[in-house]
Amino acid sequence: MRIVVAGATGAVGRLLLPKLIREGHEVIGMTHHESKKAAIENAGAKALLSDVFDRESLRTALEESRPDVVIHQLTSLSSRNFSENTRIRIEGTQNLVAAAVAIGVKRIIAQSISWAYEPGEGAATEDVPLHVSAAEPRKTTIDGILALEKAVTELPEHVILRYGMFYGPGTWYAPNGFIAEQIRQRQVPATEGITSFLHVEDAAEAALLALRWPSGPVNIVDDEPAKGVDWLPVFAQSLGAPGPQTVSSGNDWERGASNRKAREEYGWKPLYPTWRKGFADSLRLPS
Repeated sequence: MRIVVAGATGAVGRLLLPKLIREGHEVIGMTHHESKKAAIENAGAKALLSDVFDRESLRTALEESRPDVVIHQLTSLSSRNFSENTRIRIEGTQNLVAAAVAIGVKRIIAQSISWAYEPGEGAATEDVPLHVSAAEPRKTTIDGILALEKAVTELPEHVILRYGMFYGPGTWYAPNGFIAEQIRQRQVPATEGITSFLHVEDAAEAALLALRWPSGPVNIVDDEPAKGVDWLPVFAQSLGAPGPQTVSSGNDWERGASNRKAREEYGWKPLYPTWRKGFADSLRLPS
């Protein structure tokens, strides 16, 4: 298949490109940074320069590449530009979908998140509604996700990957990442809130497998949703950082997510089934 990967140089995209190429696909990596073309080409893909906020140039770019599938991994989270990230989810997704529909693309695979569910007991399944009644600042995140997920359903085949909290290379939780630095400074308290994690290698593998999955949302998270009081001390220890402060609090929507559908129905098997091993491997610092 001919596949356009939007966000080809992000934390997931750069791991996904070689996976797709090894499977024999013709891969086109999209970026709006001229400086990132070489990284895409060095991975064995063709580089496509286009700005997701420029609808006309985006349509022209897709017309020239004529993909069978579009994989949407665009974010601006590496720079922590949250307003632009929301704009990507809303306006950027709408533009990408419009361009794909216009040239007859049938399938899109899109990055979403697994912590957008409404409050409740236990790890959320895909049947749980998203948190539409959330107050700010969470509402902005939910609105972006709602817009993204609604937009991609305009294509007849649409797989929505509701990823867990990323860790691993190129993420906030990498040894040199934003959260890791905050933890070194003891600025992240351990709470009762529950998080579902996901190594970026497993995120990329899920995007590859999703080429054959049925339409709809699917949680891509590890096997062990964890309270902050459980995972944060382990993370800090793996990082060689001081232990965190503990507070008896947590948001009612911090419930984690279930990966039963991905594992049992789709056959997805994460390389890192639990953050315990994943943290130890990804945070091991050179001696």
